[in-house]
Amino acid sequence: MNKRVLSVGQVNTYIKNMFAQDFMLTKISVKGEVSNCKYHNSGHIYFSLKDRSGTIAVVMFAGSRKNGLKFRMQDGDNVVVSGSIEVYERDGRYQLYAREIALDGAGALFLKFEALKKELAEMGMFAPQYKQPVPRFIQTLGIVTAPTGAAIQDIQNISRRRNPYVQLILYPAQVQGDGAAQSIVNGIHALEQLGVDTIIVGRGGGSIEDLWAFNEEIVARAIFECRIPVISAVGHETDTTIADYVADLRAPTPSAAAELAVFDYAQWKEGLRMVQVTLNMRMREHIQRAYQRLDQLQMQLGYVSPKTALNNRKQYTADLEEKLRQRMKSRLQDEWHKIQLLSGRLEAGSPVKKLSQGYTFVINSMGQPVTKVSQVVPQEKVTIRALDGAIYAKVVSTSKFPVFPYGSGKQTQEAPGIRK
Repeated sequence: MNKRVLSVGQVNTYIKNMFAQDFMLTKISVKGEVSNCKYHNSGHIYFSLKDRSGTIAVVMFAGSRKNGLKFRMQDGDNVVVSGSIEVYERDGRYQLYAREIALDGAGALFLKFEALKKELAEMGMFAPQYKQPVPRFIQTLGIVTAPTGAAIQDIQNISRRRNPYVQLILYPAQVQGDGAAQSIVNGIHALEQLGVDTIIVGRGGGSIEDLWAFNEEIVARAIFECRIPVISAVGHETDTTIADYVADLRAPTPSAAAELAVFDYAQWKEGLRMVQVTLNMRMREHIQRAYQRLDQLQMQLGYVSPKTALNNRKQYTADLEEKLRQRMKSRLQDEWHKIQLLSGRLEAGSPVKKLSQGYTFVINSMGQPVTKVSQVVPQEKVTIRALDGAIYAKVVSTSKFPVFPYGSGKQTQEAPGIRK
């Protein structure tokens, strides 16, 4: 019996042709998890696509990457690969030739999220200059969230604790599923028309699918166009939505949103008390400085006051008067001393004193004092003045001889015809 023997290459070619003739294999989409992903220097990508039941090799050539791959693929990604299954003749194995690769499920939503985020950012809807400041002191707080969720309970508890005087107005919105985005938009418009001071838009945590209503463009536009400041509080701290980017303020949780929107009344009162204490202290310091300044000005005014100048002049005049009085007194005392000296001298040379001491005063007939013998001649009448009267005598004769004072120790000669 003759058997037809084929080469390996012939078999591989035959199988390749069989794959090529199968329409399903020429245009197929396969989903699975990426593993052993390698980016070749040539631009080709080689990886395996696996699930619980098996594995298939995949290759994407560089020419298909530009339009067929919109993200950086890595191991662990769940993807949907669209392309054709063909046989690689050299190795005799089949593989999936990828023309397009997209993330599966949440991954696709993430790409949609990134695309909308980029579009809205380019439109300027995230720009800081369009953010409205959230009022510090509010009276009414609008809330757009589910009426039965944990978010509204957290907001109520925090608001009641911080300031029980703030009025909470809830718009019971659908925050998940079909129609959720439109329900959130309606809530924003209703609270805006009501004229609340601030609006909180949010919900509790969940998957990206659960939070997707807050990633819709109509919600983003409603928040951006709202004339009332909007605080976004969607999910947990790690969750981020388009609403967070476009809102005037982003809170990591609904509880944090309530703390940002509602001021702490007790803390405000304590702060007000501290301000009052500080103000009183500064007022006292200011008044004290004013008094000190007033004292300085009064002192300076005293220096230039006419009354002070007049008093100073009076004091100066009094000082001059006292100095004049002292100088006059000193001068009078000096003059008195001089008078005393002159009086002593005068007394010492007084004729009366001489006469009282036993001396006499002789006057010749011409009325001149006789101090020399030559001033008189014999038979001339002279007058001898004594202390108690006058003696009229006649000169008998004259003689020149030395006259010694009494008590000199020498014998006094008597002049002829003159008695002692």
